[in-house]
Amino acid sequence: MYSCRCRIAVVLALVTFSVSIRAMARTEHESSDADRKSATRPLSNGIEVVSNGVHEKATALRDDVVRIRVWRGNTAPEDASWAVLGSSRSATVPVDAQNSRKVSGFRTGELIIQIDKVSLALTIQDRNGVTLLEDARPIRFDGDAFRMYKTMPLDEHYFGLGDKVGPLDRRNQAFTLWNTDAYRFQESTDPLYKSIPYFMTYRAGRAAGILLDNTWRSSFDFGKESPDAYSFGAAGGPIDYYFFFGPTPKRVIETYAWLTGTPPLPPLWSFGYQQSRYSYMTQARVLEVARQLRADRIPADAIYLDIDSQDKNRPFSVDKAAFPDVEGMVAKLKADHFHVVAITDLHIANLPGQNYAPYDTGVAGDHFVKNRDGTIYTGRVWPGPSVFPDFTRRQTRAWWGSLYASLRKEGIDGFWNDMNEPSVFDSPTLTMPVSVVHRIDETGFAPRSANHAEIHNVYGMENARATYEGLLTLDPGTRPFVLSRAAYAGAQRYALTWTGDNSSSWNHLRMTTPMLENLGISGFAFAGADVGGYAGTPTPELLTKWFEIGAFQPIDRDHTEKGTGDQEPWIGGSQHEEIRRHFIEERYRLLPYLYTLADESSRTGLPMVRPLFLEFPYAFPDRHPIDVDLPASGEFMLGPDLLITPPHYPDETDSYVVELPCDGWYDFWTGAPVVSASQPSGGNLGAASDVKAPSVLQVTPHLDQLPVFVRAGSILPLAPVVESSSEAPRGPLTLQVYVGDHCGGSLYQDDGTTFAYESGSFLRLEFTCERSSDGLRIHVSQPMGTYSPWWNQIRLEVFGIKPQRSEVVFNGNTISTQVDRNPESISLIVPYERKEIDLLLR
Repeated sequence: MYSCRCRIAVVLALVTFSVSIRAMARTEHESSDADRKSATRPLSNGIEVVSNGVHEKATALRDDVVRIRVWRGNTAPEDASWAVLGSSRSATVPVDAQNSRKVSGFRTGELIIQIDKVSLALTIQDRNGVTLLEDARPIRFDGDAFRMYKTMPLDEHYFGLGDKVGPLDRRNQAFTLWNTDAYRFQESTDPLYKSIPYFMTYRAGRAAGILLDNTWRSSFDFGKESPDAYSFGAAGGPIDYYFFFGPTPKRVIETYAWLTGTPPLPPLWSFGYQQSRYSYMTQARVLEVARQLRADRIPADAIYLDIDSQDKNRPFSVDKAAFPDVEGMVAKLKADHFHVVAITDLHIANLPGQNYAPYDTGVAGDHFVKNRDGTIYTGRVWPGPSVFPDFTRRQTRAWWGSLYASLRKEGIDGFWNDMNEPSVFDSPTLTMPVSVVHRIDETGFAPRSANHAEIHNVYGMENARATYEGLLTLDPGTRPFVLSRAAYAGAQRYALTWTGDNSSSWNHLRMTTPMLENLGISGFAFAGADVGGYAGTPTPELLTKWFEIGAFQPIDRDHTEKGTGDQEPWIGGSQHEEIRRHFIEERYRLLPYLYTLADESSRTGLPMVRPLFLEFPYAFPDRHPIDVDLPASGEFMLGPDLLITPPHYPDETDSYVVELPCDGWYDFWTGAPVVSASQPSGGNLGAASDVKAPSVLQVTPHLDQLPVFVRAGSILPLAPVVESSSEAPRGPLTLQVYVGDHCGGSLYQDDGTTFAYESGSFLRLEFTCERSSDGLRIHVSQPMGTYSPWWNQIRLEVFGIKPQRSEVVFNGNTISTQVDRNPESISLIVPYERKEIDLLLR
């Protein structure tokens, strides 16, 4: 029996909440505790629960994607996003409500969502009742800041957050997301250049993703504070996050791309070798480097101009003394099949009255960010006192894009947005004060002012967006090439990236692989690290080994800073040059494979460089990710077929163990089947499963070697070596067939430059092979698309079988053709006339 005082408290509380409760379609539950009032409102696509003035709203965008928003008070935060596509945010599916006395929730075709009516604790399960996400404690509010805690099972692993340093697995680590110019970053440095508030959970082969769409300074703790909970939160802004279920890790990445966008297909030349330094100081030096690359027959596609090509480091200017004829220089380079990439930092020199057009037109258009008192904010960067565009305004982005007109007229093909965290030299925080004012004028947002604390992490992304969209406006038929150092979730829609100012050390070479893998998981399929290291001069051995590994990464750019030794491929003598040339040539042979992977990335979001667990989620009986094992920690996949296995510690000369995630591999260099010793190498191998533990292989490192393996059942497309991707290969397309189960491969081609592929001018082929009692049958599909390739013959190299007879049945007819028998393969050439091919080798 309640006391009179208790009944009066209940009545008063009901009156206090009457406005918000009347807004609900139906009240499902009211607590008998006067201090813990709650109400729920079913939605066609989810549920909204209110408790103690806090709203939690969960809605289903798809059967496998749920959006969760939490706010205090009666007014929800603005429903707008720099990261998540409008089409995805507005997506919806109907749900089945599932409520009880204590819990409100719903069910989709894939997920079960439950919210405690009093504590607002959230639980998400798969349709079989397996818990995927569970609140460990209530949301903590501290003024405008918040933090959320989730239970952390002992066997769960975490990947993503972009190119944060350290091991691939984020477990037992904590990170801050606040874009920072981190020159000479080390393994303990945090924060770095990018803020990508998304990660993948992975437990026993089951994966899910979480994206916190909050642009403020945020942090993520994966068990550092507490061993049984991971947490994330921000200094301000909305609680707005997305949970999406795989269950495969590939599906999680594809869904993240559905939310934030896939990267556009870059020009073909961007996958060639790129030569850069800070700086090639004169026009003569640029031409000299280009001439030596060609004279030494080292394939290359791009050469870079850093800030010393500019007048006093001022963006969109030219140092006429050092570069007297940029247009003529670019024309000479183009004639020799080089593309030029120019740096365009976002800081504009503060030069009133000096006929510096970027400043004058920027002031006239009111395009620069301001202090609270309305004056233009000024900070010191490379040109000295500088002002900064307000990229949150559509008008400013359009103005910025127009500044590229003169550079495009000079023939420059690519642009490099550096220093866009933004970096400011004379600030104690190395960036703008958080009080600097931005003016948001953007589709989907209410026009308003915002301080830099809110905009900082998206500033570099909107800089890259302005560059990308500006180039499209100036030349709608040509694919832009934009390279950006800073990023937020979704920046892959506008730019490629690299890992920033790394160092010329063996440790930085080792750190590169997990950085690129986590970037790939986080949307950046097209990424690289400065080959040789940016800060410092590498030893010849380090530079050579970096060239070898860089040849198998998406972006292969050699770059170093002012004051360091030369770092071109010929540095260190002929022995090193020969090794480096060999690996660059292998990259060019693999261009058909690389470009096919790039097409897949542009359609699905799947990365080119992949952790092993992406292709082999069930490598172990207990289904833990193989990449967390020490023997596999330095390995990575290039697409689904190539396994690259550098030493775990690349400076050590001791033999090391390679972990192969399944049976059936071939040596990429010789074609020989790999004979490995199968043995337990980690994990709970006693778990009940028919999955065998990975096999291992002992490898002795050599300077001129990089162990690379091909998965059995792969069909790799390769091309003759060219000195530039602009040069048509001479000879047949090679298909290397590595016989095995589920044998297949694919190829994608287009003109490499324009958007004609969007209108059908592309070529797509699928390849299969199958063993039978008759021999080996190889099938090339009917081509899709109208693009005509450079080849009219196909050279087949077949590994793993030795036919009894050298008999070839081509489209039903026995033909007379030469079949070459090599120690590990047979090879033959057949004609290609853009028709389906069915080939039988007996």
